[in-house]
Amino acid sequence: MSSEGPLRILHIMRAPMGGLFRHVVDLAREQARRGHEVGIVADSTTGSASAGQILADLAPTLKLGITRAPMSRQIGPRDLTAFLHVRDRARETRADVLHGHGAKGGAYARLIGGPAINAYTPHGGSLFYAPDSASGRVYHSIERWLRSRTDLILFESEFARTIYRKCVGEPPFSRIVHNGISAVELAPITPNPDAVDFVFIGELRWRKGIDVLLEALAALAAEGWRGKALFYGAGPDRAAAEARAVELGLGAQVTFPGESKPRAAFASGKLLVIPSRQESLPYIVLEAAAARMPMITTSVGGIPEIFGPDADALVPAGDKDALLAAMKRQINGGCPELVERLQRRIAQSFTVESMTDAVLAAYAEARHAR
Repeated sequence: MSSEGPLRILHIMRAPMGGLFRHVVDLAREQARRGHEVGIVADSTTGSASAGQILADLAPTLKLGITRAPMSRQIGPRDLTAFLHVRDRARETRADVLHGHGAKGGAYARLIGGPAINAYTPHGGSLFYAPDSASGRVYHSIERWLRSRTDLILFESEFARTIYRKCVGEPPFSRIVHNGISAVELAPITPNPDAVDFVFIGELRWRKGIDVLLEALAALAAEGWRGKALFYGAGPDRAAAEARAVELGLGAQVTFPGESKPRAAFASGKLLVIPSRQESLPYIVLEAAAARMPMITTSVGGIPEIFGPDADALVPAGDKDALLAAMKRQINGGCPELVERLQRRIAQSFTVESMTDAVLAAYAEARHAR
């Protein structure tokens, strides 16, 4: 293991998609910019064409390269092949740090052993299974077994560490490292001339609260609202959500245009609504706050940590009436001061630079502790 100078860091994740993917890409890029030798191992069976392009663009800056191997979401035969691939990459690169992301990436990184520091960032994942469910009992038992093989856990929120303690037990050496965004994302967004009233951006599934948002929009329409709303994203509940919009009489007012880059989606609306029932530390909330996008979101996961002293502006998850009331307040002017305060908070505390500083400092602490 390098005692000084650049570290050799291998990031391991399963699916190249969502906030976990963005976190790994941003962290790897910044670590490489600072002179560390960095590589990535990811699943080869998932990820969009745009994800593939992101990895292709990143590859020239990573001295340890990017490799992909089949990795299954659930426990299965592919795990042995994927584990052997990660093990071989760890040996080839002589990695100082094996940093696993998500349940699968974290398991592969910690099972290898050897001289490398084993770091793990959960990103929610298996921690969100109910402790009394069959999946929860299996995955939480695996997490408890892996604790003894873990040098460092980097929780993306205090909420995640609390869930870990509840479901798994007291973590080994750990630190809280919030997700961070880049400086260019602090440029304010100006709504398009034809911007609609409300925008949702995210995975189209019920746990994201899209059913609650549809019901709130129907209640608003019953009171005379004749505006429009856009639901950006893809997911397993898209067809059901479209059918529910028609059933609620919103067929002419609600549109599902598919996936979009966040800033383009922000510009298409006047207000972002993220009514999630479950989150960890969502990038979409960070990105919206950075862009001065007025938003309504829920008091779940690490979102109160993003809002800080303004957390009382959040609404309870699953509460259609509270969401409706908040939407009405925004229609009537909202709170521009809150939008400005949130952007300042993001600029001060939720940057890629501060995230990378904290991760590298934690690596060093874990190495000395070992």
